[in-house]
Amino acid sequence: MSALPDPDPARHPQLEWREGGVPVSTRFDDPYFSLGGGLAETRHVFLDGNDLPGRLRPGFHVAELGFGTGLNCLALAQVAAVPVTMTSFEAWPMSNAQLEQAHAAFPELADLAARLRAGWGGDEIQVGQVRLRLVIGDVAQTLPDWQGRADAWFLDGFSPAKNHEMWRDEIMAHVGRCTAAGGTFATYTAAGGVRRALAEAGFEVSRRPGFGRKRHMSLGRKP
Repeated sequence: MSALPDPDPARHPQLEWREGGVPVSTRFDDPYFSLGGGLAETRHVFLDGNDLPGRLRPGFHVAELGFGTGLNCLALAQVAAVPVTMTSFEAWPMSNAQLEQAHAAFPELADLAARLRAGWGGDEIQVGQVRLRLVIGDVAQTLPDWQGRADAWFLDGFSPAKNHEMWRDEIMAHVGRCTAAGGTFATYTAAGGVRRALAEAGFEVSRRPGFGRKRHMSLGRKP
């Protein structure tokens, strides 16, 4: 199955590659996933942090800020036993070739990754049981127009210290607005400003141990 044209080639990120096949954004000087184990980090932060796959049911909707390599989508697809939807917001989508190079670090996800790349550029991409919709552009412009409601959020943009714009109070307020009652979020960051903004957005925010060397991460639930 051949891949579709890459989405918005003018927006492909500039990357450097570190040992272990880890892509690093030169724009934000930040790696796309943990140098100490990207898939384990995704499972700890985004899956366990949102009580997944235990909460999954047909029609469950995951939303994400920061699609990156698609690792979170692949990890979700690996554990999803029922049809779910995922909407991911990404300002700088990788090219198909960049994705392929990044996915090589995760051989256990090879089949799912191949399906993702085969549909790359389409309006919807079926990855296992996950129906993925990718929204390309500045989240400050795309998220306010979104009328969806998420049952779980993966907040996975580059570090707030390096990409402050994505973590602004206004963006977190939209995350709260676009969350169903009982919905949750999880993120690797425990930055005080982010936690306060999410609390003001209507979440009950808490901390738990982070992944690897990271002391804390944040998670929350909307009553």
